[in-house]
Amino acid sequence: MVHQGMGKTKNRDNSSQSGSFNNFGGGSQSGEEGNSGNYGVNKPSSQSIAAPSPLIGLPEFSHLGWGHWFTLRDLEHATNRFSKDNFLGEGGYSVVYQGRLINGTPVAVKKLLNNLAKQRRNLEWKLKLLVMCVIKIWLLVYEYVNNGNLEQWLHGAMRQHGNLTWEARMKILLGTAKALAYLHEAIEPKVVHRDIKSSNILIDDDFSAKVSDFGLAKLLGAGKSHITTRVMGTFGYVAPEYANTGLLNEKSDVYSFGVVLLEAITGRDPVDYGRPAQEVNLVDWLKMMVGSRRSEEVLDPNIETRPSTRALKRALLTALRCVDPDSDKRPKMSQVVRMLESEEYPIPREDRRHRRTQAGSMEAESQRENYDTDKSDNPDPNPRSESRRSYRK
Repeated sequence: MVHQGMGKTKNRDNSSQSGSFNNFGGGSQSGEEGNSGNYGVNKPSSQSIAAPSPLIGLPEFSHLGWGHWFTLRDLEHATNRFSKDNFLGEGGYSVVYQGRLINGTPVAVKKLLNNLAKQRRNLEWKLKLLVMCVIKIWLLVYEYVNNGNLEQWLHGAMRQHGNLTWEARMKILLGTAKALAYLHEAIEPKVVHRDIKSSNILIDDDFSAKVSDFGLAKLLGAGKSHITTRVMGTFGYVAPEYANTGLLNEKSDVYSFGVVLLEAITGRDPVDYGRPAQEVNLVDWLKMMVGSRRSEEVLDPNIETRPSTRALKRALLTALRCVDPDSDKRPKMSQVVRMLESEEYPIPREDRRHRRTQAGSMEAESQRENYDTDKSDNPDPNPRSESRRSYRK
């Protein structure tokens, strides 16, 4: 079956990328003040134009049920019989090939390996990705994304095309935040990705984000957490409570997103042993710099046009809230979206704002009750005289 909204790309280390989600609501502009509004590599963004469906022209039998089915012959033809010339990458779960459907649509075809195929099929079916079974061979077909991933643009091969502007970075991160908000809060059961990192954020030609690689994802019911004895994820991005105790919930993804946001702001790897000891860990170094009132110095020097001070501090504050060591204090991803879109600085904590509003309401109610009690205890024998005194004032 095929469901457009997935993505694939070559990775810097040739590891495979998995199914991807567009951010729901599209890649929206961050609206930073003092910015030109350009996205990408120091070039204006083009207006998005509605493209024809990539499924137009496919055989009618592929439209059975929901999604789209392909025969093994279709995909062998699309990938030149899974030729090594079409090889994109491989990982622990699959081998990925580039292909082209009979209607000309470029795709990435993932061939799942061994018994892991059933595990991946069960998850990706629930995520409404695409699934096809032919003689014990499981093949997934994805939209092909050929503009690299965030890691490649920040640290790898895509840098030869230029450096990402501040606007492009914020657009990519906002899109990623919206995708995670959808996975955590808009569907039931919710999806915890477990491996949010810059190499799993694919980028299309409009510099919109597509979250990829759901190989480690976990489905959880509302309000549920999961305890595991086998911690999965990527070193430098894994939340401390998950690494230390195996406790997994959506706040684990929030922490990982915060690390990616810091990575995009600073241009640094999450862990870099080539740096001085106090700078090896990105999160610890960033906290030290902000605590020393040196936040202006953390910006990636490859960003040619600096963002406004307010925009930089707003992004840093959002990231620091996401990487709070206390998972209960981390925001939800929908709150992160609002933080990134907000024009306010400092960003008010929603829980504090709620408490202040609640406290104000209780105080006003208490004052009204005291006023009513005073009136009943000390009735005015001549209310008209009080009225006249007030009028004279």
